[in-house]
Amino acid sequence: MKRIAVYSGTFDPITLGHEDVARRAAGLFDELIIAVAVAHHKTTRFSLSERMALAQAAMGSAGVRVLPFDGLIMDFCREQGACAVVRGIRNLTDFDYEAQMAAMNRKLHPAVETVLLLPQAELQCISSTLVREISKLGGDVSGMVSAGVAQALAPLHTA
Repeated sequence: MKRIAVYSGTFDPITLGHEDVARRAAGLFDELIIAVAVAHHKTTRFSLSERMALAQAAMGSAGVRVLPFDGLIMDFCREQGACAVVRGIRNLTDFDYEAQMAAMNRKLHPAVETVLLLPQAELQCISSTLVREISKLGGDVSGMVSAGVAQALAPLHTA
């Protein structure tokens, strides 16, 4: 049986930290799906289709599928036949939040395990929120996102 994992998030935009976690997760499972959230509850910089395209371009030929999802991630995992959900954590604050989510997800779908991965140390300070803010203020985000994402963010500080 194929071992499928889901790495979910808003990915607004996908960062080098996200990419690092996704690549390492892809090596642990037969298939990794990057599940890009519709994110009704957030105002996103990029549309769903833009976030999906940026994620697919950033991952290149890593053998990762990028799909949209709406609703509960455990429902999406059930639909995809996933055995695990992957979450990236950068610090203790992320860990506390993700531990609570993992416990709740286990109640919703006990067959799906939560796997927490830390990005490489030099990427742990990167967040999509900070990348958007730095870019908006004209800062250089080239060391935080792939070239395609940096290019997509460029119009933010030229307007």
